[in-house]
This record gives sequence, C-alpha cells and structure tokens, in this order.
Amino acid sequence: MREFLLGLRLLLGSGRGARARFWLMTLGSSLGVCCLALVLTVPAILDARDGRAGDRDPVVFSGKPTSGRTLVLERTDPHGSRPFNRVFLARGTRDTPGPPPGLDALPAPHQVFVSPALREQLRREPGLKNLLPGTVRGTIAPAGLTDPNELYAYVGAAESDLGHASATRALKSWGSGYAPNPAVDPSTLDILRFTMATLVLLPLAVYLSVCARLSAASRNRRLAALRLLGLSAKGTQRVNAAETVVAALLGAVLGIGEYWLLNQIMARTGLPGLKWYPGDGTPTAGTLALCLIGCPVLAWFVGRASARAAATNPLSTRRTAMPRTPRIWGGLLLVTGLGIVVGYSLTGLTAHPADSSGINALLVPLGVLLTGLGLVLSMPLLSYLMARRLARSKSLTLNLAMRRNEVEPGSAMRVVSGLVLLVFSASLAQGVLVEESQITRSSSPSQEYGIPLAGLTPHQQHRLTGIPELRAHALVMEPPFNPNAEGPRIPARALVATCGQLKSLVRHVEGCVDGKALRLTDPAVTPEPVASSTIRLRQGDRHTSLKITVPRQRVLFSGYDVTSVDTPVLYPPSKLPSGAVPAAGTLVLASASDPATVRAVLDRIGAIAPTADVDPVGINVDGLQQISVIETLLALGMVMGLVVGAAAFLVSATDRAVERRSQVTALALIGARPRVLRLVQCAQVVLPLAVGLLLALITGKLAETSYLVTGGGEIFWDDAGIPLLVAAAGTVLLAAVLGTLPLVGRRIDPEMIRRD
Repeated sequence: MREFLLGLRLLLGSGRGARARFWLMTLGSSLGVCCLALVLTVPAILDARDGRAGDRDPVVFSGKPTSGRTLVLERTDPHGSRPFNRVFLARGTRDTPGPPPGLDALPAPHQVFVSPALREQLRREPGLKNLLPGTVRGTIAPAGLTDPNELYAYVGAAESDLGHASATRALKSWGSGYAPNPAVDPSTLDILRFTMATLVLLPLAVYLSVCARLSAASRNRRLAALRLLGLSAKGTQRVNAAETVVAALLGAVLGIGEYWLLNQIMARTGLPGLKWYPGDGTPTAGTLALCLIGCPVLAWFVGRASARAAATNPLSTRRTAMPRTPRIWGGLLLVTGLGIVVGYSLTGLTAHPADSSGINALLVPLGVLLTGLGLVLSMPLLSYLMARRLARSKSLTLNLAMRRNEVEPGSAMRVVSGLVLLVFSASLAQGVLVEESQITRSSSPSQEYGIPLAGLTPHQQHRLTGIPELRAHALVMEPPFNPNAEGPRIPARALVATCGQLKSLVRHVEGCVDGKALRLTDPAVTPEPVASSTIRLRQGDRHTSLKITVPRQRVLFSGYDVTSVDTPVLYPPSKLPSGAVPAAGTLVLASASDPATVRAVLDRIGAIAPTADVDPVGINVDGLQQISVIETLLALGMVMGLVVGAAAFLVSATDRAVERRSQVTALALIGARPRVLRLVQCAQVVLPLAVGLLLALITGKLAETSYLVTGGGEIFWDDAGIPLLVAAAGTVLLAAVLGTLPLVGRRIDPEMIRRD
C-alpha cells in the first residue's frame, strides 16, 4: 500500500508533463473501454432481438385445424434486403389464445396492426397496402418487434379466407422460446465474434499497452533512481503500476459513460441494416465487471511488466547502456501461424479441400490468431534487421533514422502495430462477407417465383400471368404423391407451356412443335428413368384425371435459368380440358432479377393473392437480412479498429517524438536542418510500417483463403478484394506520413540538453 501511495504522490508532484501523461492515459483507456463495451454488447443486442422473436412465435396444434379454433397463417416476402412478415389471424370460438406480444387483443376480421416502420413504409409505397387486406387500426408495441426497423403486420381474417391455404394451422399459444430466423445464425455468430475480436480487441490490447507505457524512458529512469535509493524490486514495480491502475480505473468509468451516450445516439439513429432499442444495448453485469475490473487488472500487469527492467537492473536504463537484441520468439509465432494457414490454403488446390469439421474448426482460428500475434511481436526483430541493413546507406537521412531504430527497435511495435493489425483483420472481414454472399445471393439473370396452385383460384391464376413485368410464365403439373410406389422410375411431371413460352424460359430450343407432347431433354444432363403418371384436374365442381405418358419425340434445350424446366414432359396447353386446372402443381413466373423488378412483381403478386405462399427461388430473404447485419457489424468493427489503430499510432508517435526532443535538439545544434529532421522522423516510422503493411496484406490474404477453403464455399481466392486492401494500406501509409511530419518543431531549446 505504501508503494501505491508513493506512486500517486510522484504522479501529483512530477510537474505538468506527468499530469498531462496521466490524463492522456486516462482518455486513451476510456476510448478503449468504450470500444470494448460496444463489442461485448453486440451479442446481447442480437440475443434481445431473437428473444422477442421467440416470444411471438406461434405455437400450433398438431394435425389439421379443427372447426372453432383460431387459425394462423404466416407469410414472409423480401422487401429489398429486409423480410416483410405478415401474420394472418382468424379468431376462433374455442381454445382462443391471448393476443401476441405488442397487441392488446387479437385483430378482428379486416383489422390490420402494423409496426411503426411499416406504417412509414406504407406512406412511401402505397402499393404495399394490397398485401394487407383490411384497414390499419393501430401499431405494434416494441415488445412484439425485434427492432424499430422491422416490417411486421398482424392481419385479421375470416376462417373462410385462410381455410384453403395448406400452411394454415390452429393456434395454441404464443412463444415457442426460440427465434425461427435468428438475426445471425449461431455458427456465423461464432465466426463474427472471432472476426470482431480480431478487428477490435487485438488493436485495443495494443492501444491500452501503448497508453500504459507513455514516457517509458523517463519513467524507467525515475524508477531506477528509486531502486538505487533502496526500494525493493517488487515495490518499484508497484510504484509504476499505481499510476497505470488509477488511469485505467478512471478511464474505465469514463468509457462506460461514453458508451452509454453512444448507445443512446446509435439506437435512435440506427446503422445500415441494424437498429435496436436503447434497452437492448444496456451493458450486462459481466460486461461492466470486465470493463471496470479487467482493464485495471490488465493495466496493473502492464505497469509491473514495463518496470521490471528498471527494478531488476537499474543500471540498464542509463543512456550509455547497450540495448538488448530483439528476441526471435515473435518470429517463431508468425512462422507457426503461417504454416497452419498456408497448409489449409494449399488444400484448396487439391480435389478434396479441407472442411471445417473436427480439429480443423480449432486449427484454422488458432492459425489466424498465431499469425496476427506473431505479426505484431515480430515487428521489433524485423525493424532491427531492416535498420542494420539500411544504416549502412550513404544517405544522411536513412543513416540517422535507421541508427535510432537499431538502438530502439521495440518502439516500432508500439507505433505501427495497431495499423498493421487493422489491415490484417480487414482481409478476414472480407472473407466472412464473401462466404455469406455465396449463400444468400443468386447470380442468375432471371428471377423465378413459384406459387402453389392449391392456394389460387382460376381467376387469380389468370391475373397473375398478366403481370406486365413478367417475361415468361408456365404451369407445372405434379402427380399425386404415392408412398407405395415401387421401382426406380419417377412419376412424370409436366411443364404446361407453348414453344414460345419455352423459348422465353431457356436460351436455346431445338425441335419444338406446338400442339404435341414432347420429351424435354438437356444434352448436358443424364436423363433419369421416368414412368407415366396420372394428373388430377379440377374442372369446376368436378374432378377428372389426365394420363401423362412419356413421349418418344424429343425437344432439345440448353442454358435454362428457371428450375421448373427440369420436368421431363412438355405438355401443350391446348390439350388440357376446357376450364380444367391441376389439383396439385405450381404456377411458375419469371422476370428479370434486378431488385426493382423483383420488388414490383412481388407487390403485384401480393395484391392479386395476398395469402398465397410465394417462393422467390434463389432469394434467401433471411440470409439477405443476415448478411446486412453482418456487413454492418463488420463495418462497425472496422471503424472502431481504425479509430483505435489511429489513436494508438498518434499517441505513440507523439510520445516517441517528445521522448526524443533532446536528441533532435542536439542534432539541430550541430547543424541538421529541420527538413532533414522531419524526414528522419518520418522514415523511422514509415519504413517499419510499410514492411508491416506488406506482411499484413500477404498474411491476411492467406488467412482469408484458409477460412474460405474450410468454409465449404465455391470461392477460395478472393482476388476482387486485393485492390481495396492495397488502397487501404496506401491510405494508412499516407496518414502515417502526415502524422509524423509536424512532430519536429522549429524551436531549439538548449535547456532540454542541459536538463537531460
């Protein structure tokens, strides 16, 4: 305790410079704690969203709905990259459940309750009202919504409106306890946490270490003096730790306050693809404990470790002492991590690339972590080796700059590590986005919509085929399912279309004849054995059947973008009985795949058949929402990493310049020009940073490749992201140059040399 109080007395009595250093450490710690709290709270925000989604999830009775019970029908359509959810409710007379969260009562027929975001969207897009048959009577409270930006509606309906839909179920209660569509898939959330930790927490650890070691040289000399005066080694370490602990504790309190203010602002303004209620972002007890206790504990160990040399060997802090050569173990970590990621990357060149099962799920993240950690810890060794090589140059600027880096190579790690880690982490963030894009986004130029015929009337079918944005439509007839069928042959399905319709669905057609049933054949695909089938038809109130035999005459096609063309039989519409429609089948619509056309077609489908189950083939609406959230969180992590890395660079570069004022003054007195001194200061920082950024680009792309290979996608080598990373590295270098040039002033103060 005496040493702790002594450290505080030295802090208060060491002049303005020491107090300025203390407040700089405090503000730096507050920034770090704010970023740490934000990273730790992101999973809690996602859990709160998923919790409310689970509380409103309908629990239904098993089997077919019985008369008198409340019926529920859920529909989800893509609205851009956001899902548009509609829940149709037909209130029953028995076993009636209570209202869902966010409503006071179940909606009556033709009553509609919408989320606030949907109410605003209806004002901007009146066409959406066609999807909500009824009158808007109110809004849903926050307890029934995952976030303020959600498009959600409860639509009251009559039993006759929902009885024909196959997805209609009898409602038992609300709250299944789990979210049907989590904001981020659990497996992806683990990857996201790892990437966010790499983006933010690794630069944050460097930043807190930099803040705890400000004015390290002068403080080490002060601690060495205390040690020579008789203070014990452990006591000397405690004296140094006192200042860092108090600064970290005060910074943690300020950081929590900064996060609270930031949460209030961001929750109200929102981020692209991600919005939450302020209460969702309230730090948990674990987050508060980690910030208020973990950061001071980290500062205690950093403070003791930074004073170990002065405490154990005080004479090593004198100016004439020879510095110790950097150790090689940081480079060993880098080589070990690179060995793992390169090994997994090379499997992508083989016929059987590695996957993420078994021990691979542990080794790939371990390799990435070892690579990132080794990249930082090898910077002193790389700076030392480069300095020894370039110090032999005949250039005065390079000679002065590299001699200083040779004497003090560890300063390079403190100055450039945050920015190097940022570029390394950016590759990992790109890898996550590339993998998610493969899952959720279709590259087909055609967009297909499948609508089951069981939920459509003949009039609705006719109106749907007349939607102006469509470029093609067809009908697929399905044979009834027969669980007792034997043999390898598959009952034939039939595509009801003319030759003109077939040509609009595929790129090349050969041998098509109108008015005849033909065998559809793709020369690039091996045909499966197909048996004749019987299709059931509805003709008014009567039911008939139609025999579908597999014809011998073939029509060749290739290059189709619509999956329904994989039926074995092309059946002409003219051969269907007048007024007959298949009892089981799918109405297939096709349009262009640009977002505006897709949105227009979905709106028109909803206006014609509001309760129809529309399958927009290839559009994973939940995946689109998920990747939007992931992109936002990764962008947030990149911004925080950039802020932390830039702050670490500016703080350490400024502290480094202040520590060397006496040396710069001495050089100025013997005739060195300010321009030369600025170039020396710039070269001391920019050259190690350039080497670090080059290594970060190479190792980052290798780490990204190992992740993509084991992720199981089709893309292993993300060449498209290289120009962006090179541009980011160039911007970082330019910022470093601009940040170091003003650190050498014009004023020469000989007092610095005398006092030194």
